[in-house]
Amino acid sequence: MAKKSKYKDGMVIHPSIGERIADVIILIILGLCMFAAIVPMWHTLMASLSEGNLLIANEGVAWKWITLDGKPNIAGYLKTLNYNDFAIIKSYGVTLMYVIGQVVFGLIMNVIAAYVIYRAPKASPALMLFIIISMMFNGGTVPTYMVIRQLGMTGTPWAMILPGCTNAMFVIMALNAYKQVPVSTVESAELDGAGHFVIMFRILLPQAMGLITVTMINTAILAWNAWFNAMLYVPTTKEWWPLQLWIKQIVADNAVMTTAITPDWNRYLVSYCVILVATIPVLIAMPFAQKQLQKGSLMGAVKG
Repeated sequence: MAKKSKYKDGMVIHPSIGERIADVIILIILGLCMFAAIVPMWHTLMASLSEGNLLIANEGVAWKWITLDGKPNIAGYLKTLNYNDFAIIKSYGVTLMYVIGQVVFGLIMNVIAAYVIYRAPKASPALMLFIIISMMFNGGTVPTYMVIRQLGMTGTPWAMILPGCTNAMFVIMALNAYKQVPVSTVESAELDGAGHFVIMFRILLPQAMGLITVTMINTAILAWNAWFNAMLYVPTTKEWWPLQLWIKQIVADNAVMTTAITPDWNRYLVSYCVILVATIPVLIAMPFAQKQLQKGSLMGAVKG
């Protein structure tokens, strides 16, 4: 921003009128973006604390919970948490298992795959071509399902962990992270007798951790939001359903609520409650990951 005076060659340079106008425009745009991001979540929060029969008759954004007594109504959350013998609470643990499993296995696969390409300069063009083709073309849902079924992973947590733990883009990002490390560092380690695993995990990985952390965070976000693979690979084994698939099931069960003769209006609130149940953990975790995301993104564009 240009509000503060700048110093150049010992002279004070005040921001020009054009720079001040640009600052105002930027602040207005950022304010509008913030407003557009916050209002839907605020409406969802207030709607989840309202009474269903009053909420369904309300038009526009719910700036405050809508109840007859003026107090927040938590009946929607109670119904959400008690749904199908506390399925939502149990699915939190299952989802965390999927997230941790994909992050750990993805880290190992990304590090090793990128290291192979990094240390094989003659074969790297062919390997990179293979990876890029996999980004542009894939077998599709049915062939992938056939492979997973043939491997005997359908109906098990492995069908949710292994297929989604990495992708071509994450391998490329890990490779770019390795390229930021000075070659002299690797050569010095080789002169000291370091093997491949020592170079990979003790030399390259710590120095490239910024960009690799970005792949880990993205893997965690994709695993947290995944529901389609669960619908394909664990459709009947509900004990392995992740949080997002249970949310889909709850919303589907409540879709015909308003057509009942004596509707339970608190069930109308469940659709809002499940959004917050699934979103709040991500909102809590993202500020801690924001610094690494910014640092890793810059490393991908600027050689350090």
